Amino acid sequence: MSPEIASLRSDLERIYENQVAAEEKFRNQTLVLPRAQQLSFRNLLHYLALRKEDLRPLQDSLHDAGLSSLASAESHCMRQVQAVLQRLGFRFPEGSLSEIDAHYGVQSIRKRAAALFGEKPDEAIPHLMVTFESALAEDYAAVKSLLKAGMNIARINAAHDGPDTWAKMIHHVRKAAKSLNKPCKVYVDLAGPKIRTSILGKGWKKERVKLRERERFFLAEMDAKIDRREKVVGCTLPGVIKDLRTGDRVLFDDGLFEAVVETSGEQVAELYMLRVSALKPRLKAEKGINFPDTHLSVRCLTDYDRSVIPFAVAHADMLGFSFVRTAEDVAELQQILSNFGKPALPIILKIETAEAVQNLPSLLYQGMHERVFGVMIARGDLAVEIGFERLSEIQEEILWLCEAAHVPVIWATQVLETLNKSGIATRSEVTDAARAAHADCVMLNKGQYLLTVLATLQDILQRSGGHHTKKRYIFRPLKIAERFLG
Repeated sequence: MSPEIASLRSDLERIYENQVAAEEKFRNQTLVLPRAQQLSFRNLLHYLALRKEDLRPLQDSLHDAGLSSLASAESHCMRQVQAVLQRLGFRFPEGSLSEIDAHYGVQSIRKRAAALFGEKPDEAIPHLMVTFESALAEDYAAVKSLLKAGMNIARINAAHDGPDTWAKMIHHVRKAAKSLNKPCKVYVDLAGPKIRTSILGKGWKKERVKLRERERFFLAEMDAKIDRREKVVGCTLPGVIKDLRTGDRVLFDDGLFEAVVETSGEQVAELYMLRVSALKPRLKAEKGINFPDTHLSVRCLTDYDRSVIPFAVAHADMLGFSFVRTAEDVAELQQILSNFGKPALPIILKIETAEAVQNLPSLLYQGMHERVFGVMIARGDLAVEIGFERLSEIQEEILWLCEAAHVPVIWATQVLETLNKSGIATRSEVTDAARAAHADCVMLNKGQYLLTVLATLQDILQRSGGHHTKKRYIFRPLKIAERFLG
């Protein structure tokens, strides 16, 4: 055996030993999961063990040797390591090869996606979710047109309207699905904690305040005692201010305003404006606030969310969990749903905070206590939280981890947004839409050109989906090669 091959084998043996050690370390936690989820959790552990170190030099060496570089084995990574070791002469004892092979990984994700989102006519195209607007409650024909155009899932945002309107929307979906003989699931999104601005001090009568870079102002609880002559922005979610620490960033209006905490307090904090990217430096009421550096002690599941859950259990096929941050949040919702005495409503974990990204393995583990669940990459708030420049990197990491855990993924926020609003797409958003083929479901927001968007998106996904399966690229015949080689 050459020194190069011996070195490769040694490195792979170490990786395999790390995977076995990770599985052993979490043996007790694994045993409490349903059988199928035990296998998926083991594979997630194997993948995390694989990704603990920089493997790029090893991957280059594997590639040079004509072996698998392990780059597309998320769903079955221990078996892939074992397969390469076998090619290098390593002999495994009888029965020690991992049962989680490539076929098992792919089929697990497909079965769970079908259980969540329903069957679909074209395997190359992810399921398509459409966000409903209020007007659809009174427009059966429009709902039927959406199903004809390819909608597989109707999304109802519980942050808007109310049970009467939601019930009408769902009635139209069920009626149209039956009429067309096309299955369509109903997804209800919990609102989550609403963190919005309110103008308490100077400018409060016009509900906006002028804020410039390098300017100091205050962020306060709604009931705090403040001086109306000062520039004071109120935070509509109680209990947030006391969690702020000096140096924490605070972002307003989808990140257009970026400030930092200079002085913290129980009810009022002094902030310093670092950046204003808005065309006009005026912060208005009812704009979102993000705290990417702050561990918030406020509850993830609000009283309003709790009031919506009975409706969702009675009418929906899955439940979106907004702004989930910890495994404890997931366990709380799972317990509430189990109290209804029927098969648990599948939960979709919406990853939209920096804390949720950091806790993703534990969130996935807690989700695995149920037979099936999903993850949504909620790219709107997530981009604000982690920084727009990191979104591409982080959404890839979420896809990798979810594939390793055999968890279906929804790709959400601003997919073909310009096309949906104006009737014509930008070049960059077409490329972005093609990336959505890596997910199991794509969510569209409400808009004036939804039918056009559905047609365009299916065309894009059909073209890009033919080149790969999830994250694994496959080589279908290329016309350009046929023309060149004849």
